[in-house]
Amino acid sequence: MTVIPQTNEKNENDYWDLWLNHRDPDAANHLIKRYESIIRFQVKRMRGSVPKTVTTDELMSYAYAGLYDALLKFDVSRHLKFDTYASIRVKGAIIDGLRRDDPLPRSLRAKTKKIEKAIEDLEQKWGREVTTEEVAFALGMSIDEVEKILSNGYSGTVLSLDEAIDAENGPESVGSFIEDKKSVNPMDFLLKVETIDQLAQEIAKLTEKEQLVISLFYHEELTLSEIGRILGLSTSRVSQIHSKALGKLKARLEKDAVSEGRL
Repeated sequence: MTVIPQTNEKNENDYWDLWLNHRDPDAANHLIKRYESIIRFQVKRMRGSVPKTVTTDELMSYAYAGLYDALLKFDVSRHLKFDTYASIRVKGAIIDGLRRDDPLPRSLRAKTKKIEKAIEDLEQKWGREVTTEEVAFALGMSIDEVEKILSNGYSGTVLSLDEAIDAENGPESVGSFIEDKKSVNPMDFLLKVETIDQLAQEIAKLTEKEQLVISLFYHEELTLSEIGRILGLSTSRVSQIHSKALGKLKARLEKDAVSEGRL
């Protein structure tokens, strides 16, 4: 006669149920340990891209915060794969942590994002990793400038606004990259046309996929490529959905503004 031993061990779904429905701290600890491999992978990947002054412990700290944040914000109703979502959140938390401790001008960060976006677009187009030379050529920049901006983008060093950065046409100061406050941001325009509550009401009228793209792009601050990987769509398709959603919002809010005599 075979005796089947009794066990009180929980399976993975039990821990998820305890966390999602009861915010059980023990369940959170279990799930964090379960997905620690994501932390190790992202820290190892980022280690070579940051200065030696940034310790591995610091990167781990940012990564753990990102994983816990992913647990807090994970929405099972969206039917997203948690490890994919968490991987993006962990990477974002590391970058945010580095930027938070490195108060460089926002415009310099914008230039870093421009280069990162170019890298993503080229890799999406060619289906392989791209070289610094290829990125520099695509942006009309020098190789040294691209490398220096990317390095400064992840650096934990505080720079003076008068410190020089080598550019293609000669040295420029960090201060020369100060953001132009007069430039118009499309989302700022939308928010000025209508109140946040009204905007939220209009977003609720979008299709489910449009709402998801808007949420992931503006609330979760993911790139179009990252959203595409989560939804299983091409970057160009996500861009189309994003543009269509903004077009709908702008048209509806402008219509309301005209009817109320505000435009």
